[in-house]
Amino acid sequence: MELSIALPTSGSWATPANIVTVAQAAERAGCRGVWTFQRVLYPVGTPMPSVYRSVLDPITTLAYAAAVTSRVRLGVAVVNGPFYAPAVLAKQLAAVDVLSDGRLDAGIGLGWNAEEYETVGLPMERRGKRFDEWLDCLDAVLTNPTEGFRGDFYSVPASEVLPRCVQQPRPPIYIGGSSEAAYRRAGRRGDGFISNSRATLADVTAAMNIIRATADEAGRPAPRCVMRGVTMVRDEVPGDDRRPLQGTPEQIAADLARYESSGVVDEVFLDLNFDSDEVGNDTADPQRSLDRALGVLEACTAR
Repeated sequence: MELSIALPTSGSWATPANIVTVAQAAERAGCRGVWTFQRVLYPVGTPMPSVYRSVLDPITTLAYAAAVTSRVRLGVAVVNGPFYAPAVLAKQLAAVDVLSDGRLDAGIGLGWNAEEYETVGLPMERRGKRFDEWLDCLDAVLTNPTEGFRGDFYSVPASEVLPRCVQQPRPPIYIGGSSEAAYRRAGRRGDGFISNSRATLADVTAAMNIIRATADEAGRPAPRCVMRGVTMVRDEVPGDDRRPLQGTPEQIAADLARYESSGVVDEVFLDLNFDSDEVGNDTADPQRSLDRALGVLEACTAR
């Protein structure tokens, strides 16, 4: 199992200096990658976790990280595909892949927030069918753009869309989601699967059973499994009251060993952004948040 870490993306610690520090620390520590996530807006009057209140654009953040690193992979977990015209997101993904010399991992999801769908001018109805065609169109633009694409929802004329990605035929596509339909979509067409912030190891194991069975039915290799590890660094928490990846850096490192022994997860990324109380909010101390991230990274890469 490989280890990665989320970049400072949400709240007060998502500063240029902290992004550089975490990205370069991850690279020095031998991590596989760094990850971001997307939130378009924070609806007023709708209860949502504070981690969603102030979020940097994930693609822009990865491009920034690309400029200050040379080896670590750059992942988004996830960007909501239907919020973009497929060719527009394809252009952005190709740019990050070119600028990073082929280090992009593109996590793509369907989206779940009704206010965001309203904002981008799309109906929630038939969004699964729309997303499947969206993925077809994205793949066509990234792999064979001169032929164009014609579908019920999207059309791209025969054209040149350059530059091409460094990774061929395109960067790996990781499908995110938490429904059986999402799991089957990942099995049919994903290079990987990304779990959501609420998923436990048991949830991910159940999802991967469906994903691997679906991939086998389709005659495809099993997709990689990437788990978002919501990480909360605290003083020592007694065993009966502690959830995985919560506690001291040493406790969190021990949890990772148990994840690895499960044989289910190919990669875990430590995500402190989703610690809404202590890190991923507007009032958290940016330096304290950074110190937590660097401390747990050091403990977990030394295991």
